[in-house]
Amino acid sequence: DAPGHRDFIKNMITGTSQADCAILIIAAGTGEFEAGISKDGQTREHALLAYTLGVKQLIVAINKMDTTKWSEDRYQEIIKETSNFIKKVG
Repeated sequence: DAPGHRDFIKNMITGTSQADCAILIIAAGTGEFEAGISKDGQTREHALLAYTLGVKQLIVAINKMDTTKWSEDRYQEIIKETSNFIKKVG
């Protein structure tokens, strides 16, 4: 388990460097997902670091769907954006 807060990025790197697989938790909330997947976003940063550190298997979980009232459209939007990004990474 590696906390998501920027103050703990060293812990995230240490933990990830020992992992065979990673779980990427994505917040579905309006604005949260967009901030995380943006150019300087933490979701993007963690996915790139995991790949760079040798993690080739990634489980993606979408959290906080209740904040979107379980919107299928929002779910599909997140899947599409995340899949496109992860495919570019490797």
